Amino acid sequence: MTSDSASPGLIHLDRIRRLYDVWGSHPYDEDLAQLEHAVQCANLARTSGADDSLVVACLLHDIGHLLELERNAGSPNHDTDDDHESMGAAYLAQAFPPAVTSPIALHVAAKRYLCTVEPPYRHSLSPASERSLALQGGRMSPAEVARFEANPSGIRAIALRRWDDSAKDLSPIGLSFDDFANEIARVLPFTGSA
Repeated sequence: MTSDSASPGLIHLDRIRRLYDVWGSHPYDEDLAQLEHAVQCANLARTSGADDSLVVACLLHDIGHLLELERNAGSPNHDTDDDHESMGAAYLAQAFPPAVTSPIALHVAAKRYLCTVEPPYRHSLSPASERSLALQGGRMSPAEVARFEANPSGIRAIALRRWDDSAKDLSPIGLSFDDFANEIARVLPFTGSA
């Protein structure tokens, strides 16, 4: 298939796959690679019975970090909030529906929300997540809590966040990006040739 006949979704998926090929082995959190974290998160969603859109959201939720790595030639800045959730959701919105992008856009807000409404949750954060929390705004104000709770995608973002927090096993689970091709194919017709 030539690029002239390829659907926009397929072209975008090739670009996403290249991001993971180039930057997926880069550390995500302590000693865990970006790609391993992504497939662990997606697999947790899959084995929990999540719908295809949420599985794909889990797979791609940190793509903003990969975009930032690419932009900075592999040199992340851990001293600032890279707003990876917004960057990733905006980038993915070129090919994926809101059922995929909305939980991604809110997964950092979900961490802040859970730290606010479930104080013990904060103690479950990894050291890197704990450090980033301060850069991302810390606990929410009452007004922020009310806005988050009013957002219809909030529940899905919380589910993504909980799998995100659990997807940090340093032992590889033996899955690749392409092991989620079926879920991706079922959500990509949003941009297809229809």
